[in-house]
Amino acid sequence: MNVTKTPTWLRLLVCGLGIGMLTAANTGCQVHVAGQTLPSPYYMDDDVQYFAPGPEFKLQREAAAQKAYKEEQALRGLQGQP
Repeated sequence: MNVTKTPTWLRLLVCGLGIGMLTAANTGCQVHVAGQTLPSPYYMDDDVQYFAPGPEFKLQREAAAQKAYKEEQALRGLQGQP
């Protein structure tokens, strides 16, 4: 059984390369400068993301609730009169 030991400098080199690759993988495409998040220099080449169109009127539920309230108040006002 012949066991060979790897040299210390080779282990340090492999660990250094691994840490370097992890750092490069976690940086992403944004840059943080003086507290600002800036896009990468390649932002014009990025894929365009699709956002599904939403309703034109953002407060549809609130408008429907107000309309129902006004109709209810109108009915109550008419019921109270002879």
